[in-house]
Amino acid sequence: MNEQVFLDLLQAREYKAVRSILNVMNAVDIAALMEDLEERDLAQAFRLIPKEKAAEVFTNMNTDQQSALVSIFTEKELKDMLDDMFLDDTVDLLEDLPANLVTRILESVNSEKRRTINQLLNYPEDSAGSVMTTEYVSLRKTTTVADALKLIKKIGIRKETIYTCYVLENRKLVGIVEAKDLLTEDDDVKMEDIMETNEEIISVTTHTDQEEVAKLFTKYDLLALPVTDNEGMMVGIITVDDAMDVMEEEVTEDMAKMSGITPNDQPYLETSVFREVRNRIPWLLILMLSATITGAILTHYEHAFEAIPILVSFIPMLMDTSGNCGSQASTLVIRGLAVDEIHLGDVFRVMFKEFRVSILIGIILALINGVRILIMNRNPVIALIVGLALVCSIIIAKFIGCMMPMLATKLKIDPALMASPLITTIVDACSITIFFTIAVAILGL
Repeated sequence: MNEQVFLDLLQAREYKAVRSILNVMNAVDIAALMEDLEERDLAQAFRLIPKEKAAEVFTNMNTDQQSALVSIFTEKELKDMLDDMFLDDTVDLLEDLPANLVTRILESVNSEKRRTINQLLNYPEDSAGSVMTTEYVSLRKTTTVADALKLIKKIGIRKETIYTCYVLENRKLVGIVEAKDLLTEDDDVKMEDIMETNEEIISVTTHTDQEEVAKLFTKYDLLALPVTDNEGMMVGIITVDDAMDVMEEEVTEDMAKMSGITPNDQPYLETSVFREVRNRIPWLLILMLSATITGAILTHYEHAFEAIPILVSFIPMLMDTSGNCGSQASTLVIRGLAVDEIHLGDVFRVMFKEFRVSILIGIILALINGVRILIMNRNPVIALIVGLALVCSIIIAKFIGCMMPMLATKLKIDPALMASPLITTIVDACSITIFFTIAVAILGL
């Protein structure tokens, strides 16, 4: 749908046409369509959205639009909206809104819902408790299939998911029943006869890190994951859509760290220039100052390239090649650690594999580069020096690239911090040292 056509219809007060357009659109697409509307047009358009879609559209809007609408809504509109929203979406909304609007929202919900919201807000950031919802279908062991289906029909519309139901005994999770089991079993069969038992249940506690939660969804292909407290009491569930949001958030955070940028939860175009500078400058300062090490090494070997100036021309190639090799190794190891393909116990296997890879890569690049030097410079001694330096630098770079993320994991530091910028700086210093050490030894300088 063209945004300008939609806006023209809205401003021309063709409300019937606008409503018919919104009626057939997906909630996510409606939120995207309204993204650039002015505040007055936004409120007008939102009131034309079918009631059954309004809450989902609101959930998919950006924070600025949500804030504008909350401030414009009447008390009844706000209450109706909050009644239709799932609790975890309400909590996400409250975490992003200004304090005055948070107060207004909390005043619009009943005391029971307010108590639950406050409880969810108190869980540590990035924990399972902070992304879970308390809206799930709970059953008893003695509940029959017929009664379970009746209950789902009655309360299912207000629950986050009905595909998975949870069997509780004194609030403790004792079993899980899938919707397909309820639809295929006889009406008089009881939950205790068809439920998955404790030995088969995969669950997390409220303080489990959200990244671990996302890994469980990927590993076991889950649609929902039960969350218990420290005493094993069922307190909520995490659904697959929330797990996907966590995955996106974690990947975005890792990408930022791997690029030497402080993670930022705001969209790029909505982040101020000054905040972008603040996010980027720390690592740039660290890397700039650490580059003085490379300068000091060059100064130390100044006599070598004064005697044979051509040596200097190979420094950029050596630094770039070894730096890229180190980055390749670190990226693969960081990814392996993130998806549980690599563990700390695999350190020697990783080192041995990267050593073999580095030997082959080093020999191939050294031979190709040696041929180039012989053709262009006709100097076999320089070709030998550069070739040996390439092989040694690549071996060291691969070793550093695979070891630093694993060392970070051992020290309980995010391995993404040990990515391209830092590794490249360290490898640069090592490759220059190796190059001139070999050159001085062979040339007798």
